[in-house]
This record gives sequence, C-alpha cells and structure tokens, in this order.
Amino acid sequence: GDAITLTGIYRPAELPWLQARSRGTMQDMYIDAHSIRKHKSGYNERAEDEEEISRQVDEAFKAGNLYEHAARSIAPEIFGHEDVKKALLLVLIGSFTKTMKDGMKIRGDIHTLFMGDPGVAKSQLLKQVCNIAPRSVYTTGKGSSGVGLTASVNRDNATGEVTLEGGALVLADMGICCIDEF
Repeated sequence: GDAITLTGIYRPAELPWLQARSRGTMQDMYIDAHSIRKHKSGYNERAEDEEEISRQVDEAFKAGNLYEHAARSIAPEIFGHEDVKKALLLVLIGSFTKTMKDGMKIRGDIHTLFMGDPGVAKSQLLKQVCNIAPRSVYTTGKGSSGVGLTASVNRDNATGEVTLEGGALVLADMGICCIDEF
C-alpha cells in the first residue's frame, strides 16, 4: 500500500535461444530497479531528528490548548467545523489495541461517518486527512462496489492470466481509508 517512485530500466527477460524461439514474440518483462523512494514514511519508521520533534511537541504542550491547536491545523483554509476537525484528529491519532484476559483483541480504530448538506467541505476534509496520514487511501463510493473495496480480480488481455489486486481497504491497512459518497 505504500506509494513509491521507482527508477529503472524496463527490459525483457533474457531466455535461452531455444525457449525464445518456441515462445515467439511473447516475452516476460521486468524492471531493473536503480532507486526506490517512498512518498510518505510510515507510522513506525524513525524520524531523522527525534530530539527536534520532541522539543517541538514539548513547546506546543507548554503553550497550552494542544488539542484545539492540532484540530485547527487540519484544513486551516476551511472556516469552522471545529467539532468535525477534532473528530478527524482522533481518527488520525487512534487508540491502543486492548487484549482481554481471554485473548480477544479490541482494536483501537475509530470509524466516523459524515453526513450533511452538499457544499459543506466534507470531501475537502477527507482529502486533507489523506494528505496528513502516512498510509492512506481516498476513494469514491460511486466507482467502487463493496467487494471492490476489499479486492478485485483482473484478467491480463495479453497473457490471459488472472490476478488478484487489493482494494482500498487492503491498501490502507494500518492507516486511513476515506470513502467519499458511499
């Protein structure tokens, strides 16, 4: 589910002469990768300067009203909607997973449903949350069915092979999945 930029050479796999002759013009292709760069770092990855981040968090805590300031920093171009922004902040932060005595796990994921009149910035707020979260997927309910959110089966036109591709919920595992107009 990570978004990456891959730089390399797209080339055919070299086969022995006899196999290449029997296959005809069909060739297996691969990418000879030179570099891979992730667009967003994950939640569990270390920051480069942890001391600087810790100092900034301490300063924000000493200034007071950390919860209100953090909520207002979500989509500052959208006026108002403080309660909605606080709910989105809680979605981004989440909660801990609780393990009961019998071994059952209770996930700390927070699910929200936004309903309202058209034009009150619901979609813009969801897109802003996707920009903030390291692992996030934004999709619309119009173009995807309930099954398409989990997986889809695709057939390659050239080879006829069938592949299974993860849907939005799979790609957003341990992250945020925003489904607009579902």
